[in-house]
Amino acid sequence: MISGAALRDSIAPLVDLVYPPRCPACGDAIARQDGLCAQCWAGLVLPSEPACAACQRPFAVDQIAEGALCPACLVDPPRHDGIVAAALYNDTARKLVLAYKHGRRIGLAPMLARLVAARMPGLEGEWLLVPVPLHRWRLWRRGFNQAALLAHNLGRELAQPVLVDALVRRKPTPTLGGLGRKERSRALRGAIVADRRHLAALDGAQVILVDDVLTSGATSDACVAALRRAGAAKVKIACCARVIDGQSPAATARAVPHNETPEAEAPGAT
Repeated sequence: MISGAALRDSIAPLVDLVYPPRCPACGDAIARQDGLCAQCWAGLVLPSEPACAACQRPFAVDQIAEGALCPACLVDPPRHDGIVAAALYNDTARKLVLAYKHGRRIGLAPMLARLVAARMPGLEGEWLLVPVPLHRWRLWRRGFNQAALLAHNLGRELAQPVLVDALVRRKPTPTLGGLGRKERSRALRGAIVADRRHLAALDGAQVILVDDVLTSGATSDACVAALRRAGAAKVKIACCARVIDGQSPAATARAVPHNETPEAEAPGAT
């Protein structure tokens, strides 16, 4: 019996002939269907050290005491147990996420999952991957939940289980783009809860909450709160791109250069 991977590899030349591989961020020709061109790969800005001990927000200076917290975490300590982002949100990351989420390039999910997995520290024990939910009407309009698809692929990369419907968005919320943090929190109040069918699985679980982009944190905060109420012991957040509000140019310049990452983490780069 032919495996899925063998079948995919056997028809890859035909797929490349009909649909020549193109970089999803800029459209230039690339070597493989699931990669980025060298220029766009170089344009990704990876989170750097030193960083906040609680939320992994990169600091803009080199000399920071171990265990130091950023001002945001000092004022309002997070309820999560850390954030893992494949990249910081910039023009390249934006184009990549837009192609995946709104351009319906769902074939990008495996590559995005590999980028997230490459930044994930060693995990002890079993971790349950849970995607940020969409309301059923938005899911119907879009046709897929980009966070759920990412979670499935990330689960394969990390060899960890996925519970795709652990959280439910029980009421529709307005588009959060353009809203401030307080307005986002107000819009999400009571919108996200744990599915009662999965309370036993969540109780005491170590959870990785998966989303495509982390912006103000209002959506992830609502999800973390729901998971904590369900009894989750730990909750880490994993995303493709992270917006750093007020990040200085110095912090951006200090991010890890792309060429310091093993080549295997840049699939399809030419």
